[in-house]
Amino acid sequence: MPSLPARGSVTESEGSPIGKGARITGESRDRLRASLQEQYCDGASIRSLAHDLGRSYGFVHKILAESGVALRSRGGPNRQKSHSTE
Repeated sequence: MPSLPARGSVTESEGSPIGKGARITGESRDRLRASLQEQYCDGASIRSLAHDLGRSYGFVHKILAESGVALRSRGGPNRQKSHSTE
């Protein structure tokens, strides 16, 4: 499984870093999409991928949606109203 580079240090094949907010297109986007899809399918959360990548939740969500991966539903317990016993 290929791992993501350190936070905010995604690099092109030439070694130049892709800064926060920079457009990622073409082959770079295809490689990023494949890497994110693989890690997400292996159980990583969108938030953890976004944090590791140094990009927003929305950016990672959009890349995963573009890849056609089936997104998991929201995790965690649902809140219920507390029942007071008076």
